[in-house]
Amino acid sequence: MDAHDDSRAPQSANFLVAFFDLTGFSRFAQGRSDQEVFAVLSEYYELVGDIVEGAGGRVVKFMGDAGLIVFPEEKVEDGVLALRELQRRGDRWLIDRDSPCRHVIKIHFGEVVCGEVGTREEKRFDLFGRGVNTAALLKSNGFAMTSQTFRKLAPNTRKLFKKHTPPITYIPVEEPHKG
Repeated sequence: MDAHDDSRAPQSANFLVAFFDLTGFSRFAQGRSDQEVFAVLSEYYELVGDIVEGAGGRVVKFMGDAGLIVFPEEKVEDGVLALRELQRRGDRWLIDRDSPCRHVIKIHFGEVVCGEVGTREEKRFDLFGRGVNTAALLKSNGFAMTSQTFRKLAPNTRKLFKKHTPPITYIPVEEPHKG
């Protein structure tokens, strides 16, 4: 099943699943009007969409300053690189707006159940299952992926990451280890 398929029947498929969150967003939003926060998030969502969709992925949903992203199995490499780009460009975008927020990105490759779900009146594409939970529960101080994801990468791309334990995750070479 393609992440862009609008089939209503749930199907099992292997996907690159990623969660992102902005650290310190509540602090950033304090003292700003709801309209201003809305405008910032609206512009930010467009940036996320441009990066993710440009690499063949899909933003499944935004949840305030966080979101769920998926890439099909054949786009794992492109997806990981796009998520690194989201971290770099997104953090720069935040800095340019005097925001103390930074990205936390957590990635897993695995099986999920996906399809159209929702109310009788409104159905949307979504994912469920152990693969989604693994990504959601992954510990990250900035950018982390599971070993299942790392093993799907080409050798040259693997060189951009190093092992970080426990549990085993891979982080960018330039990111310091943190306890």
